[in-house]
Amino acid sequence: MTRPSAAPNATGSGASDRFDPGPAVTSDQTSEGHQGVPEAGTPYADGRRGPTVPISAGRAKHRAPASDDGRFEQVLESLRAQIQDLRFAQGLPGADEGEVLQTDLLAQLSDYVLPRVRRPDIPLLIAVAGSTGAGKSTLVNSLVGEQVTTTGVRRPTTNSPVLACNPADVGWFSESHFIPTLPRVRQQGLAMPGKDGMLVLAASEAMPPGVALLDTPDVDSAVAAHHEFASKFLDAADLWVFVTTSTRYADARVWEFLQVARDRDTSLAVVLSRVPRKGRHQLLDHFGAMLEANGLGNATRFALPETDQIVGERFTSNVADPVRDYLADVAGEDEQRDRVSRRTFIGVIDSFAERVPELIRCVEGQIELSRELETAVDDAYTGAAQRIDSALGDGSLLRGTLLARWHEVAASGELAKSLKIRSKRSRKAKAQQDERGRRVGSLEGAVRDSLEALVVAASERASDDIEDRWRVVSGGGDLAAEALDKPGTGMLAQQVRQEIAEWQREIAEMTAERGATKRSVARFVTFDHDVVALVLIIDLLGYERSQSGGGAHAAEASGPSPQRLLKGLFGAPSLRSMGATARENLRARVEGLLQRERVPFDAALASAGVPSEDAAVQLYQAKYNLEISR
Repeated sequence: MTRPSAAPNATGSGASDRFDPGPAVTSDQTSEGHQGVPEAGTPYADGRRGPTVPISAGRAKHRAPASDDGRFEQVLESLRAQIQDLRFAQGLPGADEGEVLQTDLLAQLSDYVLPRVRRPDIPLLIAVAGSTGAGKSTLVNSLVGEQVTTTGVRRPTTNSPVLACNPADVGWFSESHFIPTLPRVRQQGLAMPGKDGMLVLAASEAMPPGVALLDTPDVDSAVAAHHEFASKFLDAADLWVFVTTSTRYADARVWEFLQVARDRDTSLAVVLSRVPRKGRHQLLDHFGAMLEANGLGNATRFALPETDQIVGERFTSNVADPVRDYLADVAGEDEQRDRVSRRTFIGVIDSFAERVPELIRCVEGQIELSRELETAVDDAYTGAAQRIDSALGDGSLLRGTLLARWHEVAASGELAKSLKIRSKRSRKAKAQQDERGRRVGSLEGAVRDSLEALVVAASERASDDIEDRWRVVSGGGDLAAEALDKPGTGMLAQQVRQEIAEWQREIAEMTAERGATKRSVARFVTFDHDVVALVLIIDLLGYERSQSGGGAHAAEASGPSPQRLLKGLFGAPSLRSMGATARENLRARVEGLLQRERVPFDAALASAGVPSEDAAVQLYQAKYNLEISR
């Protein structure tokens, strides 16, 4: 059999397949060589009657491909470890596809590739697969020569896979070697159905050593676990015998599995059962055309017609002889066995060149998506910081209540009164202190209210922007909802007021530490540091800029300029230094507030389980190592 070339799909359509075996149909052409065994690419096997023989007599153990040293195994183990460690963000694009690819690759590495690399003498596993009612169990019983699995009218019939092998090979198919995660039960003689998801080991002396037949669950079962098990066992098999019927061979599910065999260059034989005598040639021609169109023109094929000659759940005639003889030929000679197993093995390894990059694309897709979501958070809060910083210095806050409170303090002359001439303190000034304190307190409250409103509004806008951008991504809305539902969300206003209060206190402490630096006033003047801190804040909020722009704000202004008062106390150089320090302090506090506000979004991304960027790099490296180690 040669590697089939790619061809357009022609799967047809239809519901799930139902198959029944039938007596042999005489083909118009018969192969030369082994009687009843078609060569690769030949028409259907003939149905000449002959003696019923077992699959094979005594033979050497199957020799699977293996490396000369442990390097190849180490490379495969590394690849498996990298794939196994992957985690995908549930609900985000690429997760479902990535997990399917991950599961398939792990199953094939663990259940097929690595066992054959570690041991060259494992039994040849032949998986008989097909759809509901295809007659797989009847065919398996007929191939073995005794009943090892049950059939019936219930659909799906095979509720658990049945593996027939020689008693000497049962140990190989124990939990320690063959698909360790799958529970199993050993039964001698007739293998009655086990529980769903349990492998039934049917030891039979009729099976030659070194060969095993597996009756798999239906590939199109209404029970999802059944066709998942079918896929798992096909991934672990050396040879597929795929059974379909003359009425359902065009169903999409059939061709999905056949195309997998094509893409992996799996050793394959196709059995078309229940072929009616009337229109037989046209039906076989059409089925053959579909095989050609799907790149499977070289697949070994058999045609079995309709029959009711079944006793003891086996064919009473020589219906299965062509298939049995073919398998005897495959399993009988070491060279042929190695050719079949090596082809499948190499095909699986070759398929990793496409399947691993597909997995990497899923990983990279989620990483890129995570970057986009993270960028949305960065952009939103960077924009918020910029808007806050701009508003803090352009005078836009000096309006409404804050401007009115400033005018009340400035117009009353209380700024000048806060500067106390040491030699002329009076009881009258002390009596006016309470009234001055109320007005200054109102100004202080207005400052905090304005700054709080600015920071809260900018943060809420950032949150809304993030939510809008995240909701565009499938699954992003759930992440946004998770972030916005975090405990502590909505406490920003209280945190802002605390930060602003601390900021004001630090400014007051700074003015106290520096004192009046101009020599002309330092010896005679003391001042209320809290009031001076407020004056400095009004100056930092862009009072001079708001006045230079003219308009309503300038027209409403009255009283002394805050900058002129401050220069009179500290001098221009000291004032610039204090202003820069206070401004940077406020920026740092605002940045800290915004960083705390973005934490729920960052946490939602972190908890989503997006693969790390190293995961894709390590997968690329593992794939490269596999390519150069072959």
